[in-house]
Amino acid sequence: MKIALMDSGIGLLAAAAAMRRLRPDADLVISSDPDGMPWGPRTPADLTERALAVARAAAAHRPEALIVACNTASVHSLPALRAELEPAIPVIGTVPAIKPAAAAGGRVAIWATPATTGSPYQRGLIGEFAAGVPVTEVPCPGLADAVEAVDDAAVKATVAAAAALTPADVTDVVLGCTHYELVETAIRAALAARTGGADLVFHGSAEPVAVQALRRIGALPEPGLPPTGGLTVLRSGRPGTLPAAALEYAEGRLLAGQGAAAVG
Repeated sequence: MKIALMDSGIGLLAAAAAMRRLRPDADLVISSDPDGMPWGPRTPADLTERALAVARAAAAHRPEALIVACNTASVHSLPALRAELEPAIPVIGTVPAIKPAAAAGGRVAIWATPATTGSPYQRGLIGEFAAGVPVTEVPCPGLADAVEAVDDAAVKATVAAAAALTPADVTDVVLGCTHYELVETAIRAALAARTGGADLVFHGSAEPVAVQALRRIGALPEPGLPPTGGLTVLRSGRPGTLPAAALEYAEGRLLAGQGAAAVG
């Protein structure tokens, strides 16, 4: 089994680690775009061009499925990616976990990039899945960049700013950018101080998207299988290794434990 994942940077680590945990036998291809990141400020057309190039590099390795482990690329580029690659390679997008967060009927906060916050895309998801549920959209300017740079001081400052915008009585928090899952511990700590230690429920997309990818290819999670899966790293189409920044996060170290330096 071979599964590919794509993103502009290291935001794909959370989904890749989830796939590694669910199927330790799977070969993973992770394709990023250090030459073109960040994708967020790009126009939709420019972003889609970059995303297609990254996807083509991954597709050349003949994966059974491709996970678009980036909310921004999923919003703007998913139709183009599917038009080019499917049905030969199923393409699975990443959607903020608004539906499960709203299902409990509590008070929901959606942490997302400024470009996504208030966007028709996110507002559409809220209208479809969270009608009648109190929802607060929380913009997190600079947080994804701070995570990418492994800048602890910037992560702390941006998380604190976002926490200050989050209602103190919130019950469920949606992490609406794949980078945010890499610093969930810091987010939890900031919100615990904000909510007086309330036991919040966090909703990420990494594991659900990994499960969906397996479902699309007719496979099941089998976490007990031997850890025989390899890793191919592509950086703007070039064979490479995991960047040093990836190894600063638990998810990157998990991948590094199973041949992360393998060249594609």
